[in-house]
Amino acid sequence: MIGLPFVYVVMGLIFAAYAGLSAARRRFGNAAFWGLVALSFFAGDRIGDFGNGLLVIALVAIAGLKGVRKGVAESVGTGRARGNGLFLAALIVPAITVLGTWLFKQFPEFVDPRQVTLVALTLAVLIALAACFIWLRPAPAEPFREGLRLMDGVGWATVLPQMLASLGAVFALAGVGNVVGGLMGHAIPDGSLIAAVLAYAIGMALFTIVMGNAFAAFPVMAAAIGVPLLVRAHHGDPAIVAAIGMLAGFCGTLLTPMAANFNIVPAALLDLKDRYGVIRAQVGTAIPLLVVNIALLYFLAFR
Repeated sequence: MIGLPFVYVVMGLIFAAYAGLSAARRRFGNAAFWGLVALSFFAGDRIGDFGNGLLVIALVAIAGLKGVRKGVAESVGTGRARGNGLFLAALIVPAITVLGTWLFKQFPEFVDPRQVTLVALTLAVLIALAACFIWLRPAPAEPFREGLRLMDGVGWATVLPQMLASLGAVFALAGVGNVVGGLMGHAIPDGSLIAAVLAYAIGMALFTIVMGNAFAAFPVMAAAIGVPLLVRAHHGDPAIVAAIGMLAGFCGTLLTPMAANFNIVPAALLDLKDRYGVIRAQVGTAIPLLVVNIALLYFLAFR
């Protein structure tokens, strides 16, 4: 049965290629960093918690000592030659992902039903890569050189979403939500629905700003306010409370450099002089959207 191991092997091979290309350019800090990321995909489930902990410490040490340097590789400029036709190659990925997700659900004996979307996405990327090789005929290593150019441009922040999502799981297991709930319980007036809604929605946005990931913030705020106050005390609809709570968290995503894949990667891709230019452009959307989500939560979840 195809599942996450297949996805991890593909990702491991990609980062191993980045490590090899970095080593060939004598960028040994980058090579070590991407090599450790590759190791985490290849053997993360076999080296145990202690081994993974050491791996994360090594990644932090390399990044903290500025071992990951910005790449010097230049784009080959194929985009100018092919024009907007390149978007057809890009559309292969979402199209095959949607089709594969639907198809794999019809044959659960072949693909892990819990991972159909990730497996379909991985296959879609491989199919798109094969199509680009047939159409554009690049050198065999060119896609990996271009990928490395992007990875080196973003740097260590590439792995930040993974680490922050893991941090959210650690916080949930450590009972941080209960601690936050105890503190918020003293600040929220007894029986005040609007105060609880404000605390939950704004708390989701603020925790997301700090943690960089709404999925990491959600377990904390759900345990602190969402479940005990909004669902149990005020009898809110759990589905609506959860869904709009996540949307409130995404408003925080628009406002934080910790959400590197959303806010730092585009700045690197576009070579913006202002590294935080994407965030500044999103403030005018994030704050009004948070207000709208608060209103939706208040009026829809407690009918």
